[in-house]
Amino acid sequence: MVQLQRDLKSIEDAGIQVIGISYDEPAVLGQFTGKMKITFPLLSDPESRTIDAYHVRNEAARGRIAGVPDPGTFLLDRKGVIRAKLFLEGYRDRHTTKALIDAARSID
Repeated sequence: MVQLQRDLKSIEDAGIQVIGISYDEPAVLGQFTGKMKITFPLLSDPESRTIDAYHVRNEAARGRIAGVPDPGTFLLDRKGVIRAKLFLEGYRDRHTTKALIDAARSID
């Protein structure tokens, strides 16, 4: 989320709208967005309903982090249809801004 915020201008200049979804409670997200100065919408999914609907729950996560998704990105067109899914193997790995922009441009 922090990297997306850091590169938000470039992402938006490419015609992409960023929306994040987290399993964290709204209060936690509020603190995070304030501290990290996140300006794009960050939605709370504390019961992991959306995470489960998209089949991206990290099944290995237990305890406090049960319900966390595998990190990834869905690219939707203007009609809300998923056109691309970008996921990496590692929990801490993320796609570069360039990779996201290139993927978005490839679906237009």
